[in-house]
Amino acid sequence: MPDPQDTQVVELISAIDSKLAKVHTQSLDLSFNELLDMYKSEPKELDINPDYQRLFQWSEGAQSRFIESLLLEMPVPPIYVIEEDEGRYLLIDGLQRISSYLHLRGQLEAAHLDPPIHIGEKLVLIDCDIVEELNGKTFDDLGTALQIRLKRAFVRVEVVRKGSDPRFKYHMFKRLNMGGQLLTPQQLRNCTIRLLDPKFNDLIIALSGNEAFRTTTGSLTKESQLGAFDQELVLRFFAMKNARAAFKHDVGDFLTEYMEQVSDPEVALQFNFDEERAIFERTFAVLSAALGELAFTYANKARSALTHGFSVYHFEAITLGIQSRVNNIAPDNPNQVEKLKSVLTSIKLDDDFIRITTGGGKNSPGPLNERIMFVQNRVEAQL
Repeated sequence: MPDPQDTQVVELISAIDSKLAKVHTQSLDLSFNELLDMYKSEPKELDINPDYQRLFQWSEGAQSRFIESLLLEMPVPPIYVIEEDEGRYLLIDGLQRISSYLHLRGQLEAAHLDPPIHIGEKLVLIDCDIVEELNGKTFDDLGTALQIRLKRAFVRVEVVRKGSDPRFKYHMFKRLNMGGQLLTPQQLRNCTIRLLDPKFNDLIIALSGNEAFRTTTGSLTKESQLGAFDQELVLRFFAMKNARAAFKHDVGDFLTEYMEQVSDPEVALQFNFDEERAIFERTFAVLSAALGELAFTYANKARSALTHGFSVYHFEAITLGIQSRVNNIAPDNPNQVEKLKSVLTSIKLDDDFIRITTGGGKNSPGPLNERIMFVQNRVEAQL
């Protein structure tokens, strides 16, 4: 009679082998100069997705010490790429290292940094602590021998081949980026979930640039925008509107799961892209016309007027609370817009609404539904 434990082990091995059958990988040793050439080629043979590239955050000191490591021929951790159509590679891990080399060679565009870095600007080495003589030097100052050493410095490139299961690619990127450079939740979603199917991710990014949306969220800090919080708000709108019943406790997990379900070809979650885009655009056109940049702000201390700022609780309550009436309000109808402005302003100054949208403990289903229904009931009664 077979040992039950042996049977379980055989089944476990079989389950693992079935997943391995969907994974095709290849290891290559490429020089940094080859990677540079692949990045510069047209069309690009090495693609660093623009939204992912905005995550480059190494200081000039960190960049310099990496270049120092290459010159000293220290071991370099591998980078990971995904093979796409026509043999092109999409970078999924190794951004900080590759970008540092691009900066050294004057081929980095990183307008999001402060100060920004543009093509043609070459890294000036600083904070090198092993070979201090390197400090103050650029690539042009290193001389032919050291320039060649840098060009020929190689790195192991782990390639996930084109035929691999998209879900494996997604989970691989997600796990690779759990450590290292800290990403915001939405940055991680943008970089990972698009590997399942980029269509929903692309819609979120596109709508975060919608003029009316940007007007109503204009008080977001630059830091929040660089962390893709504006894109998270777009996702939050769709997730809360379409799947609020699935929200149980953690907002981050809820948003990730919703974005996964919309993006995963193996999950039959309905999402009508044209219809949802139209609802989003109508919602924010109406709110922009009524309150502009005060759409998601809150009452001042005297509770007599609105002050500048941004409240995610107001964002959820108002964008979702007006849905039953949003199609009855034309953004170019002054009378309708003025009525909505009056109703929303009175809501924001209402003591009860202030109570349910301030303080801690509001990020759970009960308080969420309470603030949405507060707006919905008032809007339906007065519009």
